[in-house]
Amino acid sequence: MDTKMIGNKIAKARKDKSMSQAQLAQLLFISPQAVGKWERGESIPDIVTINRLAEILSVDLNYFSENFQSLVDETALKMTADSNINAEQTNSEASNEQQERKLLTNFSGSKLTRSDFAGVVAHKMKFNGSALSGSSFEDADITGSLFSGSDMREVNFDRANLTDCSFSANTLTGASFDKTILVRTEFNASGLTNAKFIDAELIDVKLVNTDLQKTIFQNCVFNDVDFKQSDLRGLCLDGQAFTGVKFDKAALNEATFNGATLKNVSFRPTYALTNKYYRSIKTICFDGAMMDKLTYAELKGMGADLSKVTFI
Repeated sequence: MDTKMIGNKIAKARKDKSMSQAQLAQLLFISPQAVGKWERGESIPDIVTINRLAEILSVDLNYFSENFQSLVDETALKMTADSNINAEQTNSEASNEQQERKLLTNFSGSKLTRSDFAGVVAHKMKFNGSALSGSSFEDADITGSLFSGSDMREVNFDRANLTDCSFSANTLTGASFDKTILVRTEFNASGLTNAKFIDAELIDVKLVNTDLQKTIFQNCVFNDVDFKQSDLRGLCLDGQAFTGVKFDKAALNEATFNGATLKNVSFRPTYALTNKYYRSIKTICFDGAMMDKLTYAELKGMGADLSKVTFI
Protein backbone atom coordinates (compact mmCIF):
# COMPACT_ATOMS: atom_id res chain seq x y z
CA MET A 1 0.00 0.00 0.00
CA ASP A 2 1.33 3.49 -0.87
CA THR A 3 0.52 7.09 -0.05
CA LYS A 4 -1.59 7.38 -3.21
CA MET A 5 -3.88 4.60 -1.96
CA ILE A 6 -4.21 6.32 1.44
CA GLY A 7 -5.10 9.55 -0.36
CA ASN A 8 -7.72 7.82 -2.49
CA LYS A 9 -9.31 6.32 0.63
CA ILE A 10 -9.46 9.73 2.34
CA ALA A 11 -10.97 11.33 -0.78
CA LYS A 12 -13.59 8.58 -1.19
CA ALA A 13 -14.68 8.68 2.48
CA ARG A 14 -14.85 12.50 2.34
CA LYS A 15 -17.00 12.48 -0.78
CA ASP A 16 -19.25 9.79 0.68
CA LYS A 17 -19.95 12.27 3.49
CA SER A 18 -20.66 15.02 0.91
CA MET A 19 -17.89 17.07 2.48
CA SER A 20 -15.53 19.48 0.75
CA GLN A 21 -11.78 19.59 1.37
CA ALA A 22 -12.27 22.95 3.07
CA GLN A 23 -14.94 21.58 5.41
CA LEU A 24 -12.75 18.61 6.38
CA ALA A 25 -9.77 20.90 6.93
CA GLN A 26 -11.84 23.15 9.21
CA LEU A 27 -12.79 20.19 11.41
CA LEU A 28 -9.12 19.20 11.68
CA PHE A 29 -7.85 22.77 12.24
CA ILE A 30 -5.51 22.54 9.23
CA SER A 31 -5.35 24.14 5.78
CA PRO A 32 -7.39 22.84 2.79
CA GLN A 33 -4.05 22.58 0.96
CA ALA A 34 -2.91 19.93 3.45
CA VAL A 35 -6.00 17.83 2.73
CA GLY A 36 -5.32 18.22 -0.99
CA LYS A 37 -1.76 16.96 -0.50
CA TRP A 38 -3.04 13.88 1.33
CA GLU A 39 -5.56 13.06 -1.40
CA ARG A 40 -2.92 13.49 -4.15
CA GLY A 41 -0.61 11.13 -2.27
CA GLU A 42 2.03 13.82 -1.68
CA SER A 43 1.94 13.41 2.11
CA ILE A 44 0.06 11.47 4.79
CA PRO A 45 -1.51 12.50 8.11
CA ASP A 46 0.11 11.54 11.40
CA ILE A 47 -1.28 8.95 13.83
CA VAL A 48 -3.28 11.44 15.94
CA THR A 49 -4.85 12.93 12.81
CA ILE A 50 -5.73 9.54 11.34
CA ASN A 51 -7.78 8.85 14.49
CA ARG A 52 -9.63 12.14 14.04
CA LEU A 53 -10.17 11.36 10.33
CA ALA A 54 -11.69 7.97 11.17
CA GLU A 55 -14.10 9.64 13.61
CA ILE A 56 -15.09 12.51 11.30
CA LEU A 57 -15.50 10.30 8.22
CA SER A 58 -17.28 7.53 10.17
CA VAL A 59 -14.87 4.78 9.14
CA ASP A 60 -12.94 2.14 11.05
CA LEU A 61 -9.19 2.65 11.53
CA ASN A 62 -8.58 -0.52 9.51
CA TYR A 63 -10.05 1.36 6.55
CA PHE A 64 -6.72 3.18 6.30
CA SER A 65 -4.74 -0.12 6.57
CA GLU A 66 -3.21 -2.00 9.49
CA ASN A 67 0.24 -1.06 8.15
CA PHE A 68 -0.35 2.66 8.52
CA GLN A 69 2.50 3.18 11.03
CA SER A 70 5.05 1.32 8.90
CA LEU A 71 3.88 3.37 5.93
CA VAL A 72 4.54 6.56 7.87
CA ASP A 73 8.09 5.40 8.63
CA GLU A 74 8.69 4.27 5.04
CA THR A 75 7.47 7.56 3.61
CA ALA A 76 9.62 9.56 6.02
CA LEU A 77 12.74 7.61 4.91
CA LYS A 78 11.88 8.14 1.26
CA MET A 79 11.48 11.88 1.73
CA THR A 80 14.77 12.08 3.61
CA ALA A 81 16.62 10.17 0.87
CA ASP A 82 15.30 12.33 -1.97
CA SER A 83 18.32 14.54 -2.73
CA ASN A 84 16.64 16.28 -5.67
CA ILE A 85 14.28 18.34 -3.48
CA ASN A 86 15.25 21.97 -3.36
CA ALA A 87 16.63 22.82 0.12
CA GLU A 88 14.64 26.00 0.44
CA GLN A 89 11.42 24.27 -0.59
CA THR A 90 12.08 21.47 1.90
CA ASN A 91 12.48 23.94 4.77
CA SER A 92 9.28 25.70 3.76
CA GLU A 93 7.28 22.45 3.62
CA ALA A 94 8.74 21.34 6.95
CA SER A 95 7.66 24.63 8.48
CA ASN A 96 4.12 24.15 7.11
CA GLU A 97 3.94 20.61 8.49
CA GLN A 98 5.14 21.83 11.87
CA GLN A 99 2.43 24.49 11.86
CA GLU A 100 -0.20 21.89 10.95
CA ARG A 101 0.92 19.63 13.82
CA LYS A 102 0.74 22.59 16.17
CA LEU A 103 -2.83 23.27 15.06
CA LEU A 104 -3.77 19.66 15.70
CA THR A 105 -3.30 20.22 19.43
CA ASN A 106 -5.92 22.97 19.47
CA PHE A 107 -9.45 21.56 19.69
CA SER A 108 -11.10 24.70 21.02
CA GLY A 109 -14.77 25.03 20.14
CA SER A 110 -14.90 21.48 18.80
CA LYS A 111 -17.82 19.08 19.15
CA LEU A 112 -16.03 15.99 20.44
CA THR A 113 -18.72 14.24 22.47
CA ARG A 114 -17.67 10.64 23.27
CA SER A 115 -14.37 11.01 21.41
CA ASP A 116 -11.60 8.45 21.89
CA PHE A 117 -8.29 10.00 22.99
CA ALA A 118 -7.27 6.87 24.93
CA GLY A 119 -3.51 6.30 24.88
CA VAL A 120 -2.79 9.51 22.97
CA VAL A 121 0.53 11.27 23.64
CA ALA A 122 -0.02 14.95 22.88
CA HIS A 123 1.26 17.72 25.14
CA LYS A 124 -0.13 21.24 25.58
CA MET A 125 -3.47 20.54 23.94
CA LYS A 126 -6.19 23.21 24.14
CA PHE A 127 -9.89 22.61 24.72
CA ASN A 128 -11.54 26.01 25.14
CA GLY A 129 -15.34 25.84 25.00
CA SER A 130 -15.28 22.28 23.70
CA ALA A 131 -17.98 19.59 23.96
CA LEU A 132 -16.19 16.59 25.47
CA SER A 133 -18.87 14.80 27.48
CA GLY A 134 -18.35 11.04 27.62
CA SER A 135 -14.91 11.23 26.00
CA SER A 136 -12.01 8.99 27.05
CA PHE A 137 -8.46 10.13 27.84
CA GLU A 138 -7.70 6.81 29.50
CA ASP A 139 -3.92 6.08 29.67
CA ALA A 140 -3.22 9.27 27.66
CA ASP A 141 -0.27 11.58 28.27
CA ILE A 142 -1.61 15.12 27.80
CA THR A 143 0.91 16.97 29.96
CA GLY A 144 0.46 20.74 30.05
CA SER A 145 -2.98 20.75 28.42
CA LEU A 146 -5.61 23.43 29.00
CA PHE A 147 -9.34 22.80 29.48
CA SER A 148 -11.47 25.91 29.82
CA GLY A 149 -15.23 26.45 29.79
CA SER A 150 -15.87 22.97 28.41
CA ASP A 151 -18.57 20.36 28.91
CA MET A 152 -16.62 17.45 30.39
CA ARG A 153 -19.33 15.40 32.02
CA GLU A 154 -18.36 11.75 32.59
CA VAL A 155 -14.96 12.15 30.92
CA ASN A 156 -12.60 9.25 31.66
CA PHE A 157 -9.10 10.27 32.82
CA ASP A 158 -8.21 6.89 34.37
CA ARG A 159 -4.41 6.42 34.53
CA ALA A 160 -3.90 9.52 32.38
CA ASN A 161 -0.93 11.84 32.92
CA LEU A 162 -2.37 15.27 33.79
CA THR A 163 0.88 16.85 34.96
CA ASP A 164 0.77 20.66 34.64
CA CYS A 165 -2.77 20.56 33.22
CA SER A 166 -5.22 23.38 33.94
CA PHE A 167 -9.00 22.99 34.32
CA SER A 168 -10.89 26.28 34.53
CA ALA A 169 -14.68 26.78 34.66
CA ASN A 170 -15.44 23.30 33.36
CA THR A 171 -18.34 20.97 34.09
CA LEU A 172 -16.70 17.76 35.29
CA THR A 173 -19.76 16.03 36.74
CA GLY A 174 -19.16 12.28 37.00
CA ALA A 175 -15.60 12.46 35.63
CA SER A 176 -13.29 9.58 36.57
CA PHE A 177 -9.72 9.99 37.89
CA ASP A 178 -8.73 6.42 38.82
CA LYS A 179 -4.94 6.14 39.39
CA THR A 180 -4.56 9.41 37.46
CA ILE A 181 -1.21 11.25 37.60
CA LEU A 182 -1.97 14.66 39.11
CA VAL A 183 1.16 16.78 39.52
CA ARG A 184 0.88 20.60 39.61
CA THR A 185 -2.62 20.14 38.16
CA GLU A 186 -5.03 23.05 38.73
CA PHE A 187 -8.81 22.99 39.06
CA ASN A 188 -10.33 26.47 39.19
CA ALA A 189 -14.05 27.22 39.54
CA SER A 190 -14.94 23.82 38.15
CA GLY A 191 -17.86 21.59 39.11
CA LEU A 192 -16.73 18.15 40.28
CA THR A 193 -20.09 16.79 41.45
CA ASN A 194 -19.89 12.96 41.66
CA ALA A 195 -16.41 13.01 40.11
CA LYS A 196 -14.31 10.11 41.41
CA PHE A 197 -10.66 10.29 42.50
CA ILE A 198 -9.65 6.71 43.34
CA ASP A 199 -6.14 5.47 44.26
CA ALA A 200 -4.76 8.81 43.04
CA GLU A 201 -1.78 10.75 44.39
CA LEU A 202 -2.25 14.52 44.19
CA ILE A 203 1.08 16.37 44.28
CA ASP A 204 1.22 20.18 44.41
CA VAL A 205 -2.36 20.30 43.10
CA LYS A 206 -4.55 23.40 43.44
CA LEU A 207 -8.33 23.18 43.85
CA VAL A 208 -9.45 26.82 43.89
CA ASN A 209 -13.06 28.06 44.15
CA THR A 210 -14.18 24.53 43.35
CA ASP A 211 -17.36 22.76 44.49
CA LEU A 212 -16.27 19.46 46.08
CA GLN A 213 -19.33 18.74 48.21
CA LYS A 214 -20.25 15.61 46.29
CA THR A 215 -16.81 14.68 44.96
CA ILE A 216 -15.64 11.17 45.82
CA PHE A 217 -12.10 10.65 47.13
CA GLN A 218 -11.08 7.07 47.91
CA ASN A 219 -7.65 5.84 49.02
CA CYS A 220 -5.96 9.04 47.83
CA VAL A 221 -2.72 10.69 48.95
CA PHE A 222 -2.56 14.50 49.13
CA ASN A 223 0.88 16.14 49.10
CA ASP A 224 1.17 19.97 49.16
CA VAL A 225 -2.41 20.34 47.90
CA ASP A 226 -4.17 23.70 48.25
CA PHE A 227 -7.98 23.70 48.68
CA LYS A 228 -8.21 27.50 48.58
CA GLN A 229 -11.77 28.85 48.88
CA SER A 230 -13.24 25.49 47.86
CA ASP A 231 -16.48 24.03 49.19
CA LEU A 232 -15.84 20.76 51.10
CA ARG A 233 -18.97 20.81 53.25
CA GLY A 234 -20.00 17.30 54.22
CA LEU A 235 -17.12 15.77 52.24
CA CYS A 236 -15.85 12.34 53.35
CA LEU A 237 -12.04 12.22 53.47
CA ASP A 238 -11.79 9.25 55.79
CA GLY A 239 -8.68 7.07 55.84
CA GLN A 240 -6.63 9.22 53.47
CA ALA A 241 -3.18 10.80 53.85
CA PHE A 242 -2.56 14.57 53.92
CA THR A 243 0.93 16.10 53.99
CA GLY A 244 1.60 19.83 53.67
CA VAL A 245 -2.03 20.45 52.71
CA LYS A 246 -3.71 23.87 53.04
CA PHE A 247 -7.43 24.42 53.59
CA ASP A 248 -7.20 28.19 53.09
CA LYS A 249 -10.66 29.81 53.39
CA ALA A 250 -12.23 26.44 52.59
CA ALA A 251 -15.77 25.57 53.74
CA LEU A 252 -15.39 22.44 55.90
CA ASN A 253 -18.66 22.18 57.81
CA GLU A 254 -19.50 18.55 58.66
CA ALA A 255 -16.47 17.21 56.72
CA THR A 256 -14.97 13.98 58.08
CA PHE A 257 -11.33 12.91 58.44
CA ASN A 258 -11.99 9.70 60.34
CA GLY A 259 -8.90 7.47 60.37
CA ALA A 260 -6.98 9.94 58.20
CA THR A 261 -3.28 10.80 58.55
CA LEU A 262 -2.45 14.52 58.76
CA LYS A 263 1.09 15.93 58.73
CA ASN A 264 1.81 19.64 58.64
CA VAL A 265 -1.76 20.42 57.57
CA SER A 266 -3.10 23.96 57.88
CA PHE A 267 -6.73 24.76 58.59
CA ARG A 268 -6.07 28.38 59.53
CA PRO A 269 -7.31 31.00 57.04
CA THR A 270 -5.10 33.92 56.05
CA TYR A 271 -7.69 36.39 57.34
CA ALA A 272 -8.67 36.84 61.00
CA LEU A 273 -10.54 33.98 62.66
CA THR A 274 -14.25 34.60 63.14
CA ASN A 275 -16.82 32.97 65.38
CA LYS A 276 -18.43 31.48 62.28
CA TYR A 277 -15.14 29.82 61.30
CA TYR A 278 -14.62 28.50 64.83
CA ARG A 279 -18.09 26.96 64.72
CA SER A 280 -17.40 25.30 61.37
CA ILE A 281 -14.15 23.75 62.65
CA LYS A 282 -16.03 22.25 65.60
CA THR A 283 -18.33 20.36 63.20
CA ILE A 284 -15.43 18.45 61.58
CA CYS A 285 -15.00 14.83 62.71
CA PHE A 286 -11.44 13.57 63.30
CA ASP A 287 -12.29 10.27 65.04
CA GLY A 288 -9.41 7.80 64.78
CA ALA A 289 -7.21 10.27 62.88
CA MET A 290 -3.44 10.42 63.35
CA MET A 291 -1.65 13.76 63.20
CA ASP A 292 1.61 15.48 64.07
CA LYS A 293 1.76 17.75 67.11
CA LEU A 294 1.75 21.02 65.15
CA THR A 295 -1.42 20.14 63.25
CA TYR A 296 -2.97 18.97 66.51
CA ALA A 297 -2.05 22.23 68.28
CA GLU A 298 -3.56 24.38 65.51
CA LEU A 299 -6.85 22.47 65.51
CA LYS A 300 -7.01 22.37 69.29
CA GLY A 301 -6.56 26.16 69.36
CA MET A 302 -9.59 26.52 67.11
CA GLY A 303 -11.77 24.30 69.29
CA ALA A 304 -11.83 21.11 67.18
CA ASP A 305 -12.88 17.89 68.91
CA LEU A 306 -9.65 15.87 69.04
CA SER A 307 -10.65 13.48 71.83
CA LYS A 308 -10.17 10.42 69.60
CA VAL A 309 -6.99 11.55 67.80
CA THR A 310 -3.55 9.97 68.24
CA PHE A 311 -0.08 11.45 67.56
CA ILE A 312 2.15 10.24 64.76
